Order: sequence, then structure tokens, then C-alpha cells
Amino acid sequence: MSTETRPDREVSRTSNSFLGDVWTNFMRWNINAIRNPFVVVSSLLQPIIFLVLFTQVFGNIAGGALQTGVSYETYLLPAIAVQIALIVASSSGIGLVDDIESGVFQKTLVTPMNRAAVFLGKTLSELVRIVVQVTIILVLGVVLGAEVATGVPGALAIIGIAILFSLWFLAFSNTVALITRDQESTIIAANMLQLPLLFVSSAFLPVSQMQPWIQTVATYNPITYGVDAARAIMLNKDVMEVLDVTAFGGIWNTLVPSLAILIVLDVILGAVAIYMINRASSASVQ
Repeated sequence: MSTETRPDREVSRTSNSFLGDVWTNFMRWNINAIRNPFVVVSSLLQPIIFLVLFTQVFGNIAGGALQTGVSYETYLLPAIAVQIALIVASSSGIGLVDDIESGVFQKTLVTPMNRAAVFLGKTLSELVRIVVQVTIILVLGVVLGAEVATGVPGALAIIGIAILFSLWFLAFSNTVALITRDQESTIIAANMLQLPLLFVSSAFLPVSQMQPWIQTVATYNPITYGVDAARAIMLNKDVMEVLDVTAFGGIWNTLVPSLAILIVLDVILGAVAIYMINRASSASVQ
């Protein structure tokens, strides 16, 4: 009797395994976030502090460097949206290390769960946080005086860019966690990249106003392309300075190269992260 029913059960489990595994991991990480609200609040608090302090304390000085007639609140808001995506993505690896140290990750690896689904479910839960937090920061920015030239559709597009931008750093953060398997090392690696990369990008000032060596770094800095894409939508015009693109016209001269670069990074680092999970799974089985 048991030998007759076992194949049916296996077929049923297999036919729904990928979506079921995604959903299981998605819900598990959302529950973890609810149980630890400090992480969620702190990842939003830092960008709010940056937004308020930079606009209220440095707004007049920094605004003078823009030479575009755009308020600094409007100029800075897309960068803060990208910063939120960066902070949430950097915390992703820290959460994975917690799983590793508690033994939950090892238990997950020996289950028949699809490894890509494990990573995708975890990623989707973090993308939900990004959507909520970027929405909050956009509303706060408008209250402080920022203007979204493209309106509500533009605000939704900025959220979409924040999601696209976050994927490569989510993958990087989880890869670092799988390599180091140590929370302190993962935090140091994320922080060593996060703030320095923000300041040597187009986030806070136009690249043309910076030192030549910073302009060079900004050209190869992924944050520049995330910020420029969001800012182009915010201002509804071409804002890219690090690449001389004229083939597409207007705002698309910024969006096409920026989105193309981010998509390539997402695919490459996402593949590396899945490879590392599969490798960890093989090592666990052995």
C-alpha cells in the first residue's frame, strides 16, 4: 500500500516544489523581520537622517553646486532611495550568517528544497522591505519639498529602479556570508563598500564638481548608475555625466545604459550567489 502511494506523493511534491519552496522561504524571512523590528527600523532610520541632515544642514551649500535650478531636496531624494536599497541588501548577508550560526541554514540544505527557490524566497522578502521603505522616504522627501517631475508613475519607476539596483548587492552580501560564515566579517565587508561607494558616486553632488580621481571611480561605481537612473526619472531629463551617450535621446540616454549595467550585474552576481548555495549544499551533504 505504501509503495503505491509514495510515487503519487513524490509527483505532487515535485510538481509544486519550486513555487512552494519560494513561498516557504519568503514567509520565513518575513516572519523573522517582524520578530526583529530593530533591523527594519534601523535600516530606514539612517537614510532618513541622511535626507534630513543633508537637506537641512548642507542644502544651501550643496544646492549652490548644482547650478541647475533644482532644489537639493529634489536632487538628493533619488540617492536616498538607492541608499535604502543598499542598506537592506547589505543586511541580507548578515541574516544569512545568523541562519548559519544557528544551524538553520544547514538544516535547509539537507532538505529537498530547490536551491534557487531558497535564494529567491529570501530575496523577495527583502524586496518587500525595500518597496515599503522607499515609498516612505519618497513621501517624506515630498513633504520636505522635493518634486517628482514625472508624478506618481515616476515614483513607482524609482521604486522599481531601487529593486533592480538592490539585486546585485543582495547577491554579493549573501556570497560574502557564505564565504566567511562570520557575522563580523560580513558586516565589515558590507560597510567597507557601502558608505565609500556612496560618496564616490553621483549620489550627493554632480560628478563634474568632484576631483578627477573621484570622477574616474564614479564611472566604474554601480551606485552611480542606480542613482542616475532614479534621478533621471525624478527630473525627467538626461543626467548622466560619467558616460557620453546620445543615441537614445532625452531621459533614455541615462536610463538605457544605467539599466543595462545594473541588469548585467544582477545576472552575474545572482548566478554566483546561487552557485555558492549549491556548493554549500554539496559540502553539507558530503
